[in-house]
Amino acid sequence: MQRYQEEADKVLEELETSAKTGLTTAEVAKRLERDGYNELKDKLRDPLWKLFLETFKDPMVIVLLAAALVQILIGEVVESLIIFAVLILNSVISVVQTRKAEGSLDALKEMSAPEAKVIRNGEKLTIAARELVVGDIVLLDAGDFVPADGRIFESGSLKVDEGMLTGESEAVEKHIRVISEDVALGDRKNMVFSGALTVYGRGAFVVTGTGGGTEIGKIAGLLESAEAKQTPLQKKLESFSKKLGVGILLLCILIFAIEAGRAWLGGGSGDMTKAILNAFMFAVAVAVAAIPEALSSIVTIVLSVGTNKMAKRHAIIRKLPAVETLGSTSVICTDKTGTLTQNKMTVVDYYLPDGTQEVFPDTPDTWSDGERRLIHIAVLCNDSNINEEGLELGDPTEVALIAFSNKNNKNYNEIRERYLREAEIPFDSERKLMSTVHTFDGQKAMLTKGGPDVVFARCSQVFLDGKEQPLTDELKATLMQANEDFSNQALRVLAYAYKRLDGSQPDVDLDDEHDLVLVGLTAMIDPPREAVYAAIEESKKAGIRTVMITGDHKTTAQAIGREIGLMQPDDIALTGQELDALSEQELDAKLEHISVYARVSPENKIRIVKAWQKKR
Repeated sequence: MQRYQEEADKVLEELETSAKTGLTTAEVAKRLERDGYNELKDKLRDPLWKLFLETFKDPMVIVLLAAALVQILIGEVVESLIIFAVLILNSVISVVQTRKAEGSLDALKEMSAPEAKVIRNGEKLTIAARELVVGDIVLLDAGDFVPADGRIFESGSLKVDEGMLTGESEAVEKHIRVISEDVALGDRKNMVFSGALTVYGRGAFVVTGTGGGTEIGKIAGLLESAEAKQTPLQKKLESFSKKLGVGILLLCILIFAIEAGRAWLGGGSGDMTKAILNAFMFAVAVAVAAIPEALSSIVTIVLSVGTNKMAKRHAIIRKLPAVETLGSTSVICTDKTGTLTQNKMTVVDYYLPDGTQEVFPDTPDTWSDGERRLIHIAVLCNDSNINEEGLELGDPTEVALIAFSNKNNKNYNEIRERYLREAEIPFDSERKLMSTVHTFDGQKAMLTKGGPDVVFARCSQVFLDGKEQPLTDELKATLMQANEDFSNQALRVLAYAYKRLDGSQPDVDLDDEHDLVLVGLTAMIDPPREAVYAAIEESKKAGIRTVMITGDHKTTAQAIGREIGLMQPDDIALTGQELDALSEQELDAKLEHISVYARVSPENKIRIVKAWQKKR
C-alpha cells in the first residue's frame, strides 16, 4: 500500500514520529546514518583523460595514428604533427560536448530546496534541506520549495506547482484525505514532492522519501541509466570507418608487397634495405593520402551550421548529432501544455440563463444586465492582477477572467476602482468557493464564484430576464446540462452568483454563502497554439507520426488532440495507469493506434519512447 492510500495518523505511527514534537536529535542522527543525506547522488563520472582516450577508438583514427607514428620514426615530422593536431582538435570538441551533456543531473540538483522549516524536539527550526530524514515534520508556506517527498497531514488551502514532475503549470490543490484507489502521480493530492513550489496557503507534512528515494530522485536515476544511442549518421560513419580502415590496410600491404617484390626480384645491385624502406614509405604515404583525416572536422562543422540555423528558428539543440537525427525522424513524442497549447487559460465560452450570444459582446455599453453582472463577479471576486510590465500575477484561472474582461474592452481595473472590496471569504479547497463584498448603487452585495455543482446547491434564485426569479428544478436541470456540455468538451467551468446584504451587516461569514442568486457560467481551456495545426499537418505529409504525452487529464488531452488533428477516428488515448497494465506484447500490438498518453510518469515516458524505437 502506498503512503497516499493510508491515513495520515497511520503514516506518522509507522514512521515513528509525532506531528507535534517531530523527531529527536538522536533519532535524526540514526536515520541520517542509515539513509544518507537528502541529496541526489552523483554517478561516478569518467575522468577527462578517459573520455579523451575513448575518442581514439575509431578504426580510421587508429590507422591514422599508426601512419603518423611511422612517419615520425622515419623522420617525416611535419606531416605527423598536422595529423596529430587534427585528431587532438576533434577529441577536445568531443570531450566538451560530452561534459555538457552530463549537466542534466546538475540541473535537477538545482531544483532542490536549500533550507527547510521543521519541527524537532518539539521546537520549530530552520535547517539545511540536505539534513532532512524520513519522519521529519516539515512546515510549508507560500513561496517555499518542497524539500522532500511527504504525506500531508495539515492543509490550509495549500496549492503546489508540480510542473517539474507532471509538465502541468497549474497549481494542484492539496488535501489530507485518504485516496483509496491507485492513482497517477499528478492525482496524489495528499502528497507533496521534492522540487515542487508552494504557491498558495500553508501546510505540514511528514517526510516519506529523501534523496534518491524521492520522485525527482527516480528521474535522476533514469537519466543516469539512460543508454546513449548512436544516430543514423554516427552508425554509417562508424561502418564506413571500419571498412575504409580495413581496405586501406589491405591496400598498403598489397602495395608494400608489390614494391618489395619488385626490389627483391629485380636483382638490382642497389641497397636492398633502402629499397624495402622506400617501399614501406610509399605504402604509408598511400595510407595517409587515402584516409580522410578531415572528415570528423567537416562533419562537426556541418552539424554546427545546422545547429545555428535551428537556433535562429528558436530551437536550441544540446548535442550536435541531434541535428542530423531530426532529418531521420519518423515519430515525434511531444508534451501538451506550453508546447501544443499556449500554457495560458482562456475563456472560450459562457452561459446565461436568459440566453447566450455566439460571441460575448465586445462593446460594454451594449451588455445586458446578465452579461454585466457576470463580468463584474468574475473581475471583483478575483485576487489576480496584471502589473505595469504586463506580467500576469495570480492563479491562471483567475488571470483568464480579468483577461476576458480586458479582451471585451472593459479594463478590469476600472471595475475594481469603482467597486472597492469591503470584505471577503477567501477561496477554500474544501468548500470550493470564494466570496467578496462590494457596494453597487448604495446596495451592499456579496459576490461568489466557484465550482458549478457547489454554487448550484447554494442558490435559491436565478437572474433571468433582468430580474431575480426562483430557481426551479427545470431551470436547474438546464444549467446542469450546460455545465455537462462544457465538461464534455474538456472545458473548465466556473459558476457565478451574488446575494444582497443588509447594509448594517458589518461582515460576512461562511453561513452567508447560501440563498444565492445564480448569474451564469464561464468555460475556459488552455487553447492550442495557432501554428500547431499547420505543423501537425506538415508532419503527416512528411510521414512523421505525432504522439502527445502529457501529465494532464485524459479528457482534456483527447479534446486538444482531436481539435489539432493529432488523433484519428480510430486512435485511442491511454492513462499512465492503463499503460502500466499492458504487457510489452500488448503495448506493441496497440502502439500504432495510441496517439495520446495522459497522466503519465517519467518511467511511462521512457517506456513509450523505447517501444517506438523498437518498432522503428
